[in-house]
Amino acid sequence: MQKNSINKYLQLHFIVFIWGFTAVLGKLIPIDAVSLVWFRLLIAVVALYFIVYFSRIKYRPTGKDYLRFAFGGTIIGLHWLTFFYAIKISNVSITLAALSTGAFFASILEPIFFKKKIQPYEIILAGFTVIGIIYIFNVQIEHSTGIVVALISALLSALFSIVNANYIKKYEAKILTFYELLFAFLLLSIFMFTNGEFNNSLFQLSLTDYIYLLVLGTVCTAFALTYSNKLLRQVTPFTMMLTVNLEPVYGTILAILIFKESEYMNPHFYYGAILILTTVILNGIIKTLKKRD
Repeated sequence: MQKNSINKYLQLHFIVFIWGFTAVLGKLIPIDAVSLVWFRLLIAVVALYFIVYFSRIKYRPTGKDYLRFAFGGTIIGLHWLTFFYAIKISNVSITLAALSTGAFFASILEPIFFKKKIQPYEIILAGFTVIGIIYIFNVQIEHSTGIVVALISALLSALFSIVNANYIKKYEAKILTFYELLFAFLLLSIFMFTNGEFNNSLFQLSLTDYIYLLVLGTVCTAFALTYSNKLLRQVTPFTMMLTVNLEPVYGTILAILIFKESEYMNPHFYYGAILILTTVILNGIIKTLKKRD
């Protein structure tokens, strides 16, 4: 049982490590946030279609199923739009640090959605996360707009994890991910069409950019999101969101290696980030001790 628990968390950390590349790729690809998410969804949906097809999964959604998929797709679509927009107007490090507040939002929303007792230690740990982000906000005031947008993205991320923790009880992970991303793609396509954002410039990218998009859409989206949905059968949304707090570590290290000076922050930024990331370790220790009781 202990070995299975360790494997489960190692798998979760591996997915978070993959997501650490997402922000870097978002900054490397020279297009606006809306176009970036559109390409990401297009590639992910195509990849997932073939995965579902070759998996020989037979499933016919009902009208109620379609409504659920559309709801989940809208949330994840808005999450990615705000996430990449925050990166474009601030930087990778700021966005990832603000995204760590997802655990705080999850600690509030999870008891509401699942009608379970609020865990005081989760609120305390989430509170440390908020203190960390406030500290970062105070010392990085020039990035205030980016931080606010990233906080909205964190809220949407937490909501998405909680919604899918419920959906995954009803649907196979590949099916759930495919239909949610399909609806997100269709809704974003309609938005772009009505706003005249489909033009030749949308496809004027270099070969390197298309390779980055391919990695973003397949590895960082189709694979990572499907597997994270599957893991929601074994971990709580709070644990999922708290573990995602490690994404700033992976993402910031990669960003500093690739973008160098543009990602170096005031030392106070790292103090706040360390406080946020400490909650991940404490959460793991507390949950391990509670299982032993």
